[in-house]
Amino acid sequence: MTVIYGIKNCATVRKAIKWLNNQGIEYTFHDFRKDGIDEPTVHRWISAAGWETVLNKRGLSWRQLSDEDKKGIDDNKAMKLILENPTLVKRPVLVDQDEIHIGFNEDIYTKIFNR
Repeated sequence: MTVIYGIKNCATVRKAIKWLNNQGIEYTFHDFRKDGIDEPTVHRWISAAGWETVLNKRGLSWRQLSDEDKKGIDDNKAMKLILENPTLVKRPVLVDQDEIHIGFNEDIYTKIFNR
């Protein structure tokens, strides 16, 4: 089963969903702002991709963190920050056949779904 995680008003998430729809690919959308996100899920993403990839340091949510929160990031601190504020996740997160892909890139999505 394919699951795409994100927030519905994110432009990149909307692009990814549009691409999936145009390709006729079935998926489930998980809005982590509305539906929440749990520790095992975030742990799996960080284990697979690294906190540096999962944690979005370019967004408004990151800029709004205190300087103290931005210091000394490691897997555990990144997980704690993401669980407190899921919009810190780089979006979208695509989980397909236990593979995790962070962000949207049409070429990568094409490779994933043309196996």
